[in-house]
Amino acid sequence: MLSKKEHLKIIEVEVNACRKCDLWRTRKNPVPGEGDTHATVMLIGEAPGYWEDVRGRPFVGAAGKFLDEMLSRIGLPRRKVYIANILKCRPPENRDPLLLEVKACTPFLDRQIQVIRPKLIVTLGRHSTSYILSKAGFRDVEGITRLRGKVYAADVLGLGVSVIPTYHPAATLYSAKYRDGLESDFLLLGFELEKDR
Repeated sequence: MLSKKEHLKIIEVEVNACRKCDLWRTRKNPVPGEGDTHATVMLIGEAPGYWEDVRGRPFVGAAGKFLDEMLSRIGLPRRKVYIANILKCRPPENRDPLLLEVKACTPFLDRQIQVIRPKLIVTLGRHSTSYILSKAGFRDVEGITRLRGKVYAADVLGLGVSVIPTYHPAATLYSAKYRDGLESDFLLLGFELEKDR
């Protein structure tokens, strides 16, 4: 039987070879995801940005630094979470993911969730929030401002998880309102983790 690490390596190899949409033509590096294979918490973003595309790792630019700071504040080291994105390749000019790209790429994410088996999923931004809550059977999953600040008990791919939607860390670089909201949502994550200890 394959270990979690081996399963994730297979997904990584498949992502590297993927040609299901045209994003492979413009990417420098795919960004499959990384982190603790036994993580309790999985963070799911939208898509790689410039620095992620350059380095082949999720959340390594300015937004990633802020994300690391938020994790540190609640005593959760980055190495203890698993981080992935809806898309594994950077869309040109950081544009929004297209529906065709989401459909082509999310089977990789679904498999990562099934391998990691997190207890908590933090969705970073409207695209990952909409995808994960829709997957859990929620309706009316538009509007991150309305959805954030709460914990949703959900069944995602047969796993009972708690979902915490929040703003994408990149949004906090441009608005104090988003920064305050993200900080508040990470305190909520910290509270949920304390309940399980």
